Amino acid sequence: MRYLLDANIFIEAKNLFYRFAVCPGFWDWLAQANVDGVVFSVDQVRTDLLVGTDDLAIWASHQTAAFFLPVDGAVTKATVPVSAWVQGQPFADAAKAAFFASSDYWLIAHALAYGFVVVTRETPDPKSRRRVKIPDVCRAVGVNFTNPFDMLESEGARFVL
Repeated sequence: MRYLLDANIFIEAKNLFYRFAVCPGFWDWLAQANVDGVVFSVDQVRTDLLVGTDDLAIWASHQTAAFFLPVDGAVTKATVPVSAWVQGQPFADAAKAAFFASSDYWLIAHALAYGFVVVTRETPDPKSRRRVKIPDVCRAVGVNFTNPFDMLESEGARFVL
């Protein structure tokens, strides 16, 4: 299986679950899983991560170009069904605008174009009108999604002393 990580995976890992000073193995595992062709993200997430000057921004800046995938023709084509679904839903106009301006839009389009599983900590909320949620869009366009803990377990990640 190949996974695309949402920005919240990196941000919450840094702030909560896998702080750099406490669990460097998580960050090493991500880099190695990328080399192994299992874990990726998208350029737009990289841009989100590089806004700061913290450990996460430094880590992201040291990843190879292969970690953060660029937009190509297949991804651009995959934006059509993603856009059509979002536009056809009763989300608030501000929610639609925020989604189309976010890395989430490109993350789902990449996953749709290339058969990735999206990894996010977001949970489905089909009744939401104020925010377009990644799992809801994924379900609508046929993209699989999971959370980081299930991904780590499925891939046999182990962080031991």
